[in-house]
Amino acid sequence: MAGLTQLGNDLYTGKRSVDFIGRRRLWYAIATVAILASLVIPFLRGGYRFGIEFTGGSEFTVSNPASLSQQTATDAVHSVVPEARVEPAIVGGRSMRVQTSQLENSDVSDRVASALASAYNVPADRVTSSFIGATWGADITATAIRGLIVFLVLVALVMALYFRTWKMSLAAIIALLHDLILTAGVYGIVGFEVTPAAVIGFLTILGYSLYDTVVVFDKIRENTNRLTPDSPRTFAETVNLAVNQTLVRSINTSIVALLPISAILFIGALLLGAGTLRDISLAPFIGIIAGTYSTIFLAAPLYVDFRSREPAIRSATRRILAVRARTAQPGIEAVPSGSSR
Repeated sequence: MAGLTQLGNDLYTGKRSVDFIGRRRLWYAIATVAILASLVIPFLRGGYRFGIEFTGGSEFTVSNPASLSQQTATDAVHSVVPEARVEPAIVGGRSMRVQTSQLENSDVSDRVASALASAYNVPADRVTSSFIGATWGADITATAIRGLIVFLVLVALVMALYFRTWKMSLAAIIALLHDLILTAGVYGIVGFEVTPAAVIGFLTILGYSLYDTVVVFDKIRENTNRLTPDSPRTFAETVNLAVNQTLVRSINTSIVALLPISAILFIGALLLGAGTLRDISLAPFIGIIAGTYSTIFLAAPLYVDFRSREPAIRSATRRILAVRARTAQPGIEAVPSGSSR
């Protein structure tokens, strides 16, 4: 613990430093590869696996069957509707949920329910059925997309006003989109089912990712506002110092946020078998990890690139580098800016 505290102090004072900004081309390349993989691989695997709420269909629940064999459910449904798509799942450790593609009519639905009751050897009243139309999921998706667009526009405006520069706002929004694409990509690559609960999980990423970015950007603004013509650090080096100063805080915040989400994900979903808990916690779990990475390795470097071409910053950087070059030459003493021999 003492070593970690000392590391934090050294990073804050600049005694130790990780060159996040100087290696930004590498971070951009990694982010580009990750985004391309997240966009391309899911479609190479056949696209995203949407839940019944988005595709429409029928859902049957067999309560307390003697066996929880998923193959039994598939065989029972296919005995009535051979061409139906069947997705059985164990729910809560005691029930079997069977989702199928949309059935023709209620008569077919009743026959499937009877087949499931017979296959699992339970009374007919232990098998419940429901029909879900695809329009409900479409409405949820449209509402979520509209909300996301409105949220991004408002956040961009608020951040531009708070930091008094649109460049910080743009860097934060790009990092946020990176987090959303990576999270969606993991769902598509691994084959996790996209449900309304998962969509809610996606939206919770927005708040955390922006919170971490705002904390780092606030320190960047504090440091860069102190720059003067006699400052020994360039603009990029000052931003890099701010990232190092907030590094331990960012990591600690991420760990603290991941602990309860991990409890919901691994205990609630895996041990209790609650699918909704898994859906609503998996996206934030992935998104928090991606958000921590993007704030440090993407948002701050992008802000440096956005401002590095400003005449004042370019001029100050050239002056500082020139002074260092003269100082490095043996027998030559650098003259501080603003002084004369």
